[in-house]
Amino acid sequence: MNLSLSHFDDLLRAARSQTDPQRLLLVFASVELPDDATPAQRAGFAAGRGGALVPMMCVDKGAHELESFAMLLSEAASVSAPDQEWVMVFVAAMSGPGGRVPTSEDAHAPLQRMTESIRAGVFGQSIAFDRSGTPVQFG
Repeated sequence: MNLSLSHFDDLLRAARSQTDPQRLLLVFASVELPDDATPAQRAGFAAGRGGALVPMMCVDKGAHELESFAMLLSEAASVSAPDQEWVMVFVAAMSGPGGRVPTSEDAHAPLQRMTESIRAGVFGQSIAFDRSGTPVQFG
């Protein structure tokens, strides 16, 4: 799927337009300062720069189960702890074999691999969006 995205909702439209039904894999991440951070890293973090992305919750949804980014924000707010604020959501899509919608069971292992990749700092198989739904580029 070759995409030009300016917002999460563009991804939703693209996923819904695919021939094969899509299931979205979503990993919400917070930013934390590692325990072994240097004084310079601590100062940068206090100023809003740096830190490590840490997966904090994940979910899978059929592309047609999610109306919009606003709906995703609402659902995320209803299940996240007040002291745990996510800063970005990583999204990947998977299609089902033979034109069937992939189930949550089908998504379990790929979602676990995605979570571990993010924990390891590898983001290539997913697209990251900030809390406003804007794509985030790493570089």
